[in-house]
Amino acid sequence: MPHAVLPAALSALLVLSAVALLAWPARGSLFEGIAGGTAASPLAGLAGLVADKGLLALVAATAGLVLLTWFRDRPRFWLLAAAGLGTVAAYVTSEVVKLLVTEERPCRAVDVATVLACPAPADWSWPSNHSTIAGALAVACLLAAPRLWPLVVPLALAVAGARVAAGVHYVHDVASGLALGVLVTCLVGLTVHAGAQRLTGTQRLTGAQRVTRRSTGRPSPAARPTRGR
Repeated sequence: MPHAVLPAALSALLVLSAVALLAWPARGSLFEGIAGGTAASPLAGLAGLVADKGLLALVAATAGLVLLTWFRDRPRFWLLAAAGLGTVAAYVTSEVVKLLVTEERPCRAVDVATVLACPAPADWSWPSNHSTIAGALAVACLLAAPRLWPLVVPLALAVAGARVAAGVHYVHDVASGLALGVLVTCLVGLTVHAGAQRLTGTQRLTGAQRVTRRSTGRPSPAARPTRGR
């Protein structure tokens, strides 16, 4: 089942990377147009809500899938668990990159009214943590249940877009965050899952070999010596 998701994930990774590269030179004007326009529009409240709380909807969807696969499909559950490790790895990676790059938040660099208050100093902008987690959770769900794409993909995109509309990230921040979440979750999740399957298969094979040796080591009833009366 993961193989059906991989081409789509690779395509998304390429598109998001291209968007990030193209948006970076015009980051200031894009941010001013999107964030400033949203702050002055009737959609300001919705954008702020999605930017602040929208990630919880993806967390809830993932939690529901965890429960469903635990009770109804254990192989998919273990695949989802491996992808969960990928999600954690993606978040940690985004935090490390933030500390290395130290890009200032656009709400501090661009003089424009925003929906959300600007985060504290040293809370760096690139890449977006919210977008990284959103992309990672979406991919984790898709690896275990590809049919959920009409739910999780729009949610991830909405969270990322709202972070720009609410005034706390540039466009290239959220595009890079989504790409990072997709990449790391796929790499770590599938690698961990494949390794676990190999280990389980080796243990089963070893156990079967032990049973075979025990059974072949016993003499058959016909070969056992009989005592005369």
